[in-house]
Amino acid sequence: MTAFEQLVAEGGAAAVEGWDFSWFEGRATEERPPWGYARLMGERMARAEAALDIETGGGEVLATVARPPALLVATEGWRPNVAVARTRLRPLGGRVVAATDAPTLPFTDGSFDLVVSRHPVVVLWGEVARVLRPAGTYLSQQIGPGTNRELTDFLMGPQPVNESRSAASARAGAEAAGLEVVDLRECTLRVEFFDIGAVVHFLRKVLWTVPDFTPEAYDTELRGLHQQIQRDGSFTSTARRLLVEARRPA
Repeated sequence: MTAFEQLVAEGGAAAVEGWDFSWFEGRATEERPPWGYARLMGERMARAEAALDIETGGGEVLATVARPPALLVATEGWRPNVAVARTRLRPLGGRVVAATDAPTLPFTDGSFDLVVSRHPVVVLWGEVARVLRPAGTYLSQQIGPGTNRELTDFLMGPQPVNESRSAASARAGAEAAGLEVVDLRECTLRVEFFDIGAVVHFLRKVLWTVPDFTPEAYDTELRGLHQQIQRDGSFTSTARRLLVEARRPA
């Protein structure tokens, strides 16, 4: 087995459940946004009575909350993550509801005074506004337009950038749902991959980067990327993030 084949096999065998990225230690890095989403979320959770985390993944970020509210609920649409999240959030008293990204949230109007979401695939602005109580808060860190486009374009060729993930679109969506945007920030982050196994694992885990990815389908492109990493020491990509905080009027 060649070094390329061994690395691809390692990336293809690594578990993809949850949003634990510890497997990438020493193999890939990504800068963190400057605002500290987990800290901001924890501060707001400590003041909340009833909170909802939409698309919790495996509950990794929500589990960092030091003072959970009396009612803590999370949704997750990917079945392998549901069991992981339920186990992880049980010590906090959190309940996990298996729910898809659309078209509605399975909760009654005005159920929560805090709704949070880290890297949602779809933002259901109207549903967020509906389940928020008057004066309730929505806090979300979102993936910005063109995230990791360098990696996407290397494998797929030049692709159009989806501007529906822009800050302007987030503001428009929130305001159309009747929410008041109180904080909106953007940042650009450096991402580096140090071996092709890390690229394979990343593409299996972050599915929207190359939607039809399999190592077999992209063997030629992966070999070219492997050669570039060997030559340059790493492959550099760019991630973009938004922080959105909005409130429902009292």
